[in-house]
Amino acid sequence: MKTSPDVLRTARRRYVTVNLLFWLPTGLSFGTAVLLFTERGLSLAAVAACFAAHSITAAVLELPTGGLSDVLGRRPILALAGVFNVAALLLQSVVSSPAMLALSMALVGAGRALSSGPAEAWYVDTVQAHSGPDADLRTGLARGSTAVAVALAVGTLTGGAIPWLLSLGPDLGAQLAEATGGLLVPMSVPRLLGAAVAVGFVLYVLSALREPPREPSTLGQVVRGVPATVLQGLKLGTHEATVRRVLLGSAAAGAGLAAMELLVPGRAAGVTGSLESGAVLYSVLSCAGFVLSGFGSSLAPLVARLTRSGERAVLVSFALGVCGLVLLAVTARSTVPVALGLAVLGFGIFYLGLGAAGPNENELLHRRVTSAQRATALSVQSLALQISAGLSGVVMGAMAAGAGPWLLAAGVLMLGTLLWVRAAVGGGTVQPPPAEHTEEADAVAAARG
Repeated sequence: MKTSPDVLRTARRRYVTVNLLFWLPTGLSFGTAVLLFTERGLSLAAVAACFAAHSITAAVLELPTGGLSDVLGRRPILALAGVFNVAALLLQSVVSSPAMLALSMALVGAGRALSSGPAEAWYVDTVQAHSGPDADLRTGLARGSTAVAVALAVGTLTGGAIPWLLSLGPDLGAQLAEATGGLLVPMSVPRLLGAAVAVGFVLYVLSALREPPREPSTLGQVVRGVPATVLQGLKLGTHEATVRRVLLGSAAAGAGLAAMELLVPGRAAGVTGSLESGAVLYSVLSCAGFVLSGFGSSLAPLVARLTRSGERAVLVSFALGVCGLVLLAVTARSTVPVALGLAVLGFGIFYLGLGAAGPNENELLHRRVTSAQRATALSVQSLALQISAGLSGVVMGAMAAGAGPWLLAAGVLMLGTLLWVRAAVGGGTVQPPPAEHTEEADAVAAARG
């Protein structure tokens, strides 16, 4: 089956734009979340409770919302995710009550659960509808992952810089707080900007993400259809080996990500000598991690071509992530420049490896699930990562500081890597020609025809 290259490019561009618009508000609020909540008078324990509200909501709604997307369609669920984000960011901008701030984080969690899968499912559905089940997916998935990383990196730097800029010269931040009776503070501004971007996201989704009309459903049909779809999604990993590898591999990656989020901030504070300067260093490192993850995602098609299969590409990428965690483990207690340099190298290659693994994993997943199960499968994948990250974080937090937590994360990711050995040795899925070559050939053929 052949289709116009313009159709594929348009689908890819819209998928990238949706990812940028959805994750940019998250980046804008990422770096100042704890600082805003503490400025509103919350203790660290209360801040942790607010973040727990996010995690619990996202985990509880992950599968039902994926099933809802498969039943009702991708566009309405994505738009609803954007509406939840708008409400959450506006609440965070103006409220100071711990209960309301916890509610705002629960809304963020609901938006995260709603957004987990529909955009990617829309892109895959669109490409396969026009080019058949063997169409190249990896290039678009890689660019989508890169867009997420870029949005988070740009948003983190911008959101962190805005309050600082407002404090320069005439103290605009103080004037803002005084003019609004303390309702708005400098760290509210990145969230107001994020809310405006989130409104743009909703409008873009409604206008750009066209999909075939689905059969009209009553509320009862939807309620009955979602549990059945969720159950089918949960069964995917038991019936198909590759899907099982993807889900377990995502769980293994969750342990590594938990180690980064839990251990790096303290390491940064230890290097700089204070919590404040450590927070600045951690923000810079987080931005670098997002950039490297995006760069790794952009390299995913190249890795798959060099290794000659998606399975081998995942194996190599995960192995690179393991090496990064091991480097962080062996340098955990040292502050000499060489050790710090190796730690930074380990940090970088971990994110580079996981970035390259993601699009290759998801391309394999999409080839083994139907459109009716696609968003649910992505939600199961996300849930596996979240559960693993949460449990790993609890265990690592109870361990003594030093190499132990890093080695635990490396060991879990190594198990996830070994899952792919048999598939990689067995030959894997030989890669098709790069998408750009196929599109050029189609264009030439169209011109001649």
